[in-house]
Amino acid sequence: MHNAIFVAQHRLAELDLFSDEGLARTLDAHPRHDLGVSTMGSDPVRRNQWQEGSPGPLSGAKLLKIVKRGRLHLILRNVMDHHDDYRKVVDTLYDELESLCGGEALFNRSANLLVSSPTAIVYYHVDRPITMLWLVRGTKRVWAYPLEAGILSARALESVLCGETSDEIEYYPELDRYAKVFDLEPGQMVTWPQHTPYRAVNTGGLNVTLCTEHMTRRAMRKNCVYLANRVLRRVLGYRFASTELSGFVAATKALSIRATRRRSLLAPRPPQSRRHPVTFRVDPTAPDGVRSLDPSPTATVPTVDLAGDVHGSNVPVAT
Repeated sequence: MHNAIFVAQHRLAELDLFSDEGLARTLDAHPRHDLGVSTMGSDPVRRNQWQEGSPGPLSGAKLLKIVKRGRLHLILRNVMDHHDDYRKVVDTLYDELESLCGGEALFNRSANLLVSSPTAIVYYHVDRPITMLWLVRGTKRVWAYPLEAGILSARALESVLCGETSDEIEYYPELDRYAKVFDLEPGQMVTWPQHTPYRAVNTGGLNVTLCTEHMTRRAMRKNCVYLANRVLRRVLGYRFASTELSGFVAATKALSIRATRRRSLLAPRPPQSRRHPVTFRVDPTAPDGVRSLDPSPTATVPTVDLAGDVHGSNVPVAT
């Protein structure tokens, strides 16, 4: 699972959890502070069209109905923390994966449930942990940009891991010539090596995706090595650039970055938080289910803090 982009099959769609009724129940029970509501444009370059909104008092069934006809993206963050049934499902998936991987520990498990409109998009970005997208309903096209293409520089990744920039890295359409493109059907899962940039476009139907994230010892070591290179260059002034993960030097880097976490002046910052104003509310009477909030200077505009990417990652960078 370390070095390949691949697609596998699953049977999550057979669970009632992912039916309309099951999704509506989950939406009703999910804490609103961990429910993200967004809308976006159609151009993958214009990420500034991504907007955060408020679901208001609408029921899960009404929200689901609007998502089906609108241009919305719902993210139910931390479903393992809030719903025992999802926790059991995700743990079962990971337990099976561990057995297939020869018993390798897959830890810091987390999951977010993504429910989005037939034409919604997710912008080009990079995740800190290892990500798996389990498509349950709808169809989706995913572009994954292999690390060996060299389009994500070590310095750019360091900035993301250090919390200096968000994980929404700059995208150019010319990058697509390097991408591996997957047209996913319900019952398919796609995953890729850690830190592989990717983006996605829904191509049909209500999209329901379980996004799981985890770490391995190697993944943790990789984050530590990149973080250590940045910190050691700044502290010692030497050129630390090697990203080799094995051997004495890599082990020393991993130990050093853990030590710096105990010193506030040297410790990497937490993942960059993107503060988005809440600019709309979900409204069944609006054409796309989106009603803009009062833009007047005297209006009080709430904000939403999003740590990490649109999947709402809460997996630590390194420990």
